[in-house]
Amino acid sequence: MPRRITDWPADERPRERLLERGAAALSEAELLALVLRTSGVRGESAVDQGRQLLTNLAGVVGLGRATVAELARQRGMGPASAAAVVAALELGRRAVCSRVDRGGAFRTSLEVFHHFRGQLAPLCQEVFYVVLLDAKHRKIREVRISEGSLTASIVHPREVFAPAVRDSAAAMILIHNHPSGDPTPSPEDLELTRRLREAGEVVGIRVLDHVIIGSEAHFSFVDAGYW
Repeated sequence: MPRRITDWPADERPRERLLERGAAALSEAELLALVLRTSGVRGESAVDQGRQLLTNLAGVVGLGRATVAELARQRGMGPASAAAVVAALELGRRAVCSRVDRGGAFRTSLEVFHHFRGQLAPLCQEVFYVVLLDAKHRKIREVRISEGSLTASIVHPREVFAPAVRDSAAAMILIHNHPSGDPTPSPEDLELTRRLREAGEVVGIRVLDHVIIGSEAHFSFVDAGYW
């Protein structure tokens, strides 16, 4: 097969296939090729480069976690190509994160998962958020509480409830991610959730749920019957 995509039969070229069949018909390497447009490696097509990039970074998840500097160090890449890839991935994350504006509401833990998955699932460290809610459980705002290590975030009840008190929140939802991709709660998650629920009862701010975000699934303490 010719190495230049322009030499390929029209029905095999990524752009033509996307226009005819839609983006879902393309492989991940072909989608990357459309972002890269041309290969920075002599004798290779953009699809070849996309395939090698995915191999080097352990697939799409690794690609999503890579920084511009890390991408720019890859063979055939530079700052411009790296920036284009990061920008495309960020657009995808924002599209996946269905926006819930002030006054909106999360009706299920699945909605919480869909909202936070794009921004939390690719991260290499745990990040802890709270969604502050009014008396009718409508969203006031989201607050990023802490960022931890590869396996744990450090959260203290005063950091969680201080913004809730300032904003006169009546309730909240706790959210954090597991970089491993497995949303199963750890013993530390169970203990933290218990402490935060008890603290909420003391200050009069209900903890409605704690949702753990994994790469493909989530865990809800309410759905699992913890309360």
